[in-house]
Amino acid sequence: MTETAVSATVAGEEPHWQRLHPATLALALAELGPRSLQFLPAVAALGFTGNAIWIVPAVLASLLISLLAAWFQWLRFRFLVGEDEVVIESGVFSRQHRTIPFDRIQDVSIEQGLIARMLGIARLGFETGAGGADNDASLDAIAIDAAQALRQTIRAHRSDQVAAPVATPDMADAPTATEDRLLFAMGPRQLLTAGLFNFSLAALAVVGATMQFFDGLLPFDFNIFNPRDWIDLAGDYGLDQWLLAHRWIAGFGAAISLLFIGFASGVAMMIFANWNFRLTREPRTLRRTRGLTTRTDVAVPVRRVQAAIIVTGWLRRHFGWHELRLQSLASDGEKERDHQVVPFARFADIDRVLAEVAILRPDADRPWQRSHMIVALGGLVGATCAGAGGIAALAFGQSIGWLAILAAPLIAATALVGARFHRWTDLDGQVAIRRGFWKPKMTLLPHASVQSIDIKSDFILRPLGLATLVFGVPGGSALASHEIPAIPVETARGLRAHILAARARS
Repeated sequence: MTETAVSATVAGEEPHWQRLHPATLALALAELGPRSLQFLPAVAALGFTGNAIWIVPAVLASLLISLLAAWFQWLRFRFLVGEDEVVIESGVFSRQHRTIPFDRIQDVSIEQGLIARMLGIARLGFETGAGGADNDASLDAIAIDAAQALRQTIRAHRSDQVAAPVATPDMADAPTATEDRLLFAMGPRQLLTAGLFNFSLAALAVVGATMQFFDGLLPFDFNIFNPRDWIDLAGDYGLDQWLLAHRWIAGFGAAISLLFIGFASGVAMMIFANWNFRLTREPRTLRRTRGLTTRTDVAVPVRRVQAAIIVTGWLRRHFGWHELRLQSLASDGEKERDHQVVPFARFADIDRVLAEVAILRPDADRPWQRSHMIVALGGLVGATCAGAGGIAALAFGQSIGWLAILAAPLIAATALVGARFHRWTDLDGQVAIRRGFWKPKMTLLPHASVQSIDIKSDFILRPLGLATLVFGVPGGSALASHEIPAIPVETARGLRAHILAARARS
């Protein structure tokens, strides 16, 4: 029993335990939809064996069992909000008692799916930093007002403010300790523009695979990606001969279909993910809220930001649009650790956010140093293998080998051009690293965030007097390693000594 519960018992009062919102059962019912796909093989087996009469009872029994399990879990779950802690008890057969002091809570996130927003409830997550997302806790369904009140109380406690009683709806309108400032927001027009630059090739693959999968079930046989189907369609209107004489129109129609689906899917994904995007500055954190169907509310503690990553595209860069991510020790919805805090903006908006985390972007006239062109070696080897494979295919009578032969010089040219964009510069208190031609990325890495610096070389770099400088930075995704490849060994040693000396002074 916690200290709060003990004091309440001594005073003759029972601790005020609370349960999750009863709408938890409605959420469990909604989750049965995707889970029911797991029973399709069993249902199909009943039909094939002549026992179709048992399909409906089996489905109803599965539904009843799932609802009973959800009800028992809801009944056996309770939580207590004390003056400086949250206590959670859960488990049907094996009980778990967990106490989370406010001082250990590093972030409180609020997430609402479409059904949860309709029901006025939310999922409240507590990030404790106790060794990964599996050790964090959450309240899966509580009233949105109570969730906001509890988050506000924890914020006030961390700001050394006196917290009022929590988990009551009237607490949602209580004033914050410090006035929040809006740093960045996205309106419908900017979302539309961002979606047009978010052309999605993945959507084309999904549409094509779906049409192929359901080809035998559809009442018609038409593939918008196939020019021949456009010609057949024109035949229904007596235009097939004219269209055959102008085949480019069929190809044009197929190309327009590809572009339309790509752009439409890009706009849809941008709107669903970032609708009503808002980034606000709070006393200790940057808070990001976004989403159309699933509304997420995530905070990025300023002191836990390790690096900033500015990403753009070849076309977006020419129009001045960029994306800002912050590498942080705090998780992003338990999915990734690189927080997208500015999805689509110009440098003026990005610089405003960077200033809040004490990171500066290099000036336009800043001199950059380049990596050795040996970084293109991997691409050149790939191009050689592609060309050799194409020649071998032609030798065996496979005309597809021409495709590999034509792709080989393109791969080599891409590698050589990309190597020219491996650049770096050492600023006052931070290192900036640039790389990429088609999708340029610039990493801004403060010296204070670097936990280790490794100098690596191999049988290719060593004879050239080169080495790769690898920075060990906590947080971030596993794919977000930071390194400066193929620079002179003496330069690498000097930069490492400079960064370590700067860390020692700090």
